[in-house]
Amino acid sequence: MVRAYLDHNATTPLRPTARAAMLAALAMCGNASSVHAEGRAARARVEGAREAIAAFVKTDPKNVTFTSGATEALNLVLTPRAEIGGVGPFDVLLIAGGEHACVLSGHRFPIDAVEVLPLTRAGLLDLAGLEAALARHAGRRVMLAVQAANNETGVIQPVAAAATLVHAAGGVVVCDAVQAAGRIGCDFKILGADALAISAHKLGGPQGAGALCFGLSRHHIKDAMLRGGGQERGLRAGTENVAAIVGFAEAAAAEGDQPRLGGLRDRLESDVLRIAPDAVFFGADAPRLANTSNFAVPGIEAHVLLMSLDLEGVAVSSGSACSSGKVKRSHVLEAMRVPSALAQGAIRVSLGWTNTEEDVNLFGRAFEKTVRTVRARHKPAA
Repeated sequence: MVRAYLDHNATTPLRPTARAAMLAALAMCGNASSVHAEGRAARARVEGAREAIAAFVKTDPKNVTFTSGATEALNLVLTPRAEIGGVGPFDVLLIAGGEHACVLSGHRFPIDAVEVLPLTRAGLLDLAGLEAALARHAGRRVMLAVQAANNETGVIQPVAAAATLVHAAGGVVVCDAVQAAGRIGCDFKILGADALAISAHKLGGPQGAGALCFGLSRHHIKDAMLRGGGQERGLRAGTENVAAIVGFAEAAAAEGDQPRLGGLRDRLESDVLRIAPDAVFFGADAPRLANTSNFAVPGIEAHVLLMSLDLEGVAVSSGSACSSGKVKRSHVLEAMRVPSALAQGAIRVSLGWTNTEEDVNLFGRAFEKTVRTVRARHKPAA
């Protein structure tokens, strides 16, 4: 069966350039911490990749720490015992209401030092709510955690505006740039954040590689989670995964094709409205990533759509891929105050470098068949 993979926000297929770089690295033998020729060759690969990621986010290479992914990176940095840009330790963690689970539950702040901020109905961080929170915590050192773009709705968050407010209050901003990286400009100069987390597999690199990046060299985390040989300047012990790291760098260097994906997304949404005119798109009133569409058809639950589309050869998602495979109500849509009955039907379509017009055509055929079948089943008898 021909299949269409439309779940790039969960993971993006490995790019050929990344695969080739990884195979070359796997053919090498050497621990990047060893001083012999083989070790130095491995170290050169790692440091070359560090320079590439640093250029990608516009910082100094010494400000890049490789991790197993963005979840580890964010768990590492979201601690009151951090010092970022000369600020710290921290008293308060503010979290935007639509953040990924690794931010909502992966921080190391005491629960009474954490405040979740509201989103607007369009899915944006409420800047007025942020200002009010900063006023309430005046005189305390504040860290704000906010996404560059939401993983479920694709809504692009006002990170630069939020950073201006936070910096004026003497705080710092940690940005989850996972979904935005490679899709919109999301480096330090654009976002104004103090720390960024990115992940290889959302760029077309391998799963299991990521980075925590700082905008300034003045940073330190007193309670690093992985301790041992002192790798990554003491922030992340353990032998570096050279193959994954070089694959990460190659994926970050790939050219984006967001205008093409935006055209495919718009066509897909037009097909959805033609087939189900009552469909509701979430985040459509805010700036969105060109590749992402999150919507619901009233009266059709997400698990029905997911299973039916899968049987027809189309892979989509109900939201975040980090919920043990369960279809449950989205906390993002809840924060946007979407009615529960409608939120239960939400699915996410996310496009990427592998997708073509035929993938959109296949989705349209499968979606139309599913909607007609379900609505015919529930049509009142004459």
